[in-house]
Amino acid sequence: MSVITTIAIAGYRSLRDVRIALGRLNVVTGANGSGKSSLYRALRLLADVAQGRVIQSLAAEGGLQSTLWAGPESFGRAVKRGDYPVQGTVRKAPIGLKLGFSGHDYGYAIDLGLPQPSSSQFSRDPEIKVESQWTGETLGRSNAFAVRTGPNVRIRDDNGEWRQIFHALGPCDSMMTHCGDPRAAPELLFLRERMRDWRFYDYLRTDRDAPARKPQIGTYTPVLGSEGADLAAALQTIREIGSAEELDEAIADAFPGAGITVVNTDGYFEVEMRQHGLLRPLKAAELSDGTLRYLLLVAALLSPRPPALMILNEPETSLHPDLLGPLARLIAQASERSQVVVVSHAAGLLSELDAVAGARRIVLEKELGETLVRDGERPSWTWPTR
Repeated sequence: MSVITTIAIAGYRSLRDVRIALGRLNVVTGANGSGKSSLYRALRLLADVAQGRVIQSLAAEGGLQSTLWAGPESFGRAVKRGDYPVQGTVRKAPIGLKLGFSGHDYGYAIDLGLPQPSSSQFSRDPEIKVESQWTGETLGRSNAFAVRTGPNVRIRDDNGEWRQIFHALGPCDSMMTHCGDPRAAPELLFLRERMRDWRFYDYLRTDRDAPARKPQIGTYTPVLGSEGADLAAALQTIREIGSAEELDEAIADAFPGAGITVVNTDGYFEVEMRQHGLLRPLKAAELSDGTLRYLLLVAALLSPRPPALMILNEPETSLHPDLLGPLARLIAQASERSQVVVVSHAAGLLSELDAVAGARRIVLEKELGETLVRDGERPSWTWPTR
């Protein structure tokens, strides 16, 4: 399985210019306000490019102007030493939000900027200025094979010759969604589908009215939904076409002597949990928030259809400290099938994940309002130019 080796983000909130090297299992941590949530949202924006909704997602965050880095274009050494106050400077580069990633096989980057002034009611919508896809980890002159500049898209053919396939691509439309073609641009199509397979879990509902607490119509569910409404169907799918043994072990690891059953009543599925010492099983509506959240994480991490990349944002929420060890073991197990990024500041979970062979800890910190990555070598990266 190909993994992402570098993530690059520039101009997004506190991420003025961040480059992060990734491994199979990555643990992002840092103090409150260090930029963890911004990094998570930036990764979601990248995934939204492949879904064709990056412009709408930026609008939901308040528009491009609200998400752009609010500090100066760069900091001088004297400013960082505190010799001079932070001041605005004359910009050398266009204002933009840049997102990109690369692996051993492919890389991709997008540059979103401000539109030209106009009388349109949509004049605040950002525009896609530049996109590029290339082979290998770093963009160079000879390894780009799909380039978008403004409305024009060019593809390099098998003979190394460039040909233009689009002349009027809309400013809100990505070449990732509009130019992928199994004949003309199979690499674009392949990467788009890989990005569409990325999974994000940050809002698994466990409140009293959570859908997972109520019977739901059950169908084969190899991928747990983002809110976890289809929990019962996802667990039953793991039991039937995934690994029933791994499912039982994950439950017993967290709750010794316990087990789960999915009850089917006229096509409506409901989770029931047997616990040692109780005379009857507990329905999902009766489970504690922490117990239900653990079951949701089990369904996500043991998916019979593992994604190329899975990102978990603060998965420890509502969990008792005793469940952090079993959760860490689940995450480590999932990282054997998928590349995993965990965003957390729970000391217990961090300690457990640090013990996993090959786990990479990424510590974020703030300096002069800018998110920086503590320690580690900064990966090489080249942005496509406008």
